[in-house]
Amino acid sequence: MGDKEKKKKDKNSSSDRVTLKKEIGLLSACAIIIGNIIGSGIFISPKGVLEHAGSVGLSLIVWVCGGGICTLGSMCYAELGVTIPKSGGDYSYVTEIFGGLVGFLLLWSAVLIMYPTTLAVIALTFSNYVLQPAFQNCLPPYIATRLLATICILFLTWVNCSSVRWATRIQDVFTVGKLLALALIIVVGLVQICRGHYDALRPSEAFEFSQDPSVGQIALAFLQASFAYSGWNFLNYVTEEVVEPRKNLPRAIYISIPLVTLVYTMTNIAYFSSMTPEELLASNAVAVTFGEKLLGVFSWVMPISVALSTFGGINGYLFTSSRLCFSGAREGHLPYLLAMIHLKNCTPIPALLVCCIATIFILCIGETHNLINYVSFINYLSYGVTIAGLLYLRKKRPNLARPIKVNMLIPITYMIFWAVLLCFSLYSEPVVCGLGMVIMLTGVPVYFVGVQWKNKPKWIYRVVEKITYMGQKVCYVVFPQEDPSETEPLTSSKATD
Repeated sequence: MGDKEKKKKDKNSSSDRVTLKKEIGLLSACAIIIGNIIGSGIFISPKGVLEHAGSVGLSLIVWVCGGGICTLGSMCYAELGVTIPKSGGDYSYVTEIFGGLVGFLLLWSAVLIMYPTTLAVIALTFSNYVLQPAFQNCLPPYIATRLLATICILFLTWVNCSSVRWATRIQDVFTVGKLLALALIIVVGLVQICRGHYDALRPSEAFEFSQDPSVGQIALAFLQASFAYSGWNFLNYVTEEVVEPRKNLPRAIYISIPLVTLVYTMTNIAYFSSMTPEELLASNAVAVTFGEKLLGVFSWVMPISVALSTFGGINGYLFTSSRLCFSGAREGHLPYLLAMIHLKNCTPIPALLVCCIATIFILCIGETHNLINYVSFINYLSYGVTIAGLLYLRKKRPNLARPIKVNMLIPITYMIFWAVLLCFSLYSEPVVCGLGMVIMLTGVPVYFVGVQWKNKPKWIYRVVEKITYMGQKVCYVVFPQEDPSETEPLTSSKATD
């Protein structure tokens, strides 16, 4: 009887604890990965991949290999996710392995540019496709697109602030919706192929190059595809909210990445069943052009489907990027207010508000499409640094508890591909890649002044305390109570290393 009462008491105390709640099961975990990957990329990147690849056949190879590389990377992230069971993804792992400065530089570039810009681009894609039926013969007004994108960001921020469960349910529903939209494209494309409309896919024509292929151009094609695949590591940002993460994190990764790779490859095959390479390169909205050619009076389905896809993508990016701010603040790299959660809803409201405000600011600048090139480079750079951390951790701490341990050939293969791709990208686009590095390195002085400088004047601490106190009262937030069991494998192994 005493044991039963003790178990009941422990259960009640766990449910009453003010902490991030474990409400992400296997289905929602898959939805987060698929929902973050499938955003606007598959409707934007096919043009860029074909342009740099130079032929239909090579572009399809790039799409398949891009998914394969993401699979290798995600397997490495699965090991890191269960070895270092913290929310925050790349940032948490790099900080744990390489120390504060390297982790802060990843955090700095992500919070300053990477995620606000990506969110802004997806939100603008959403508003453009929603408004397109009302402005069929011209582009939607600049103000209208920005206003609708801002309303969308504000609404989804409110949802994420209100409930983790609401946010994950939206993600589940819209992930199914976007998969159905892509399934429609694939089915219509397969019908076209069965009718004999596959001239562009014949080997004799598929590998007919419009330009001489070069390693540099192929590398840029992979970078374009990587934008469409970006988001494969986002479940690692919310590890602490996943039910049984040591089981569900790797399972979700192994289910989601191959599924997205298959869907992306089949979608591109469907595009080429109805469009010549020249038509695809001339199109500003590939899915809409596809719908206009094949769906007739039902062509309106395509812009709505893209809008639904991007809406779910915005929700997923908000959900995960806010957890990055939360993790950074918890490590002392961002203001501590961002490490607090709502007393009753247990959601990181201050972190969500920062992501929302940063995205709206980028929307107001209006140069989001130029910034996306820098974002892709920084994003890919962070992947390589993180997986290099896995190799370093294997050597530095071989006895660390690892519930999942991938074959060493997997991270080594990924790092070889990453190094080749990055070098040729720097060679082909030195200005874009160089500016990406500059954006990241601007965080160095900020780190030493904001984080390393401990003996700041007392008035600075008083101002920070007042702002934190006001933020707590406005947002009704407190520091979460940690569950020691979540980090037990890591901390216990530290003692033995």
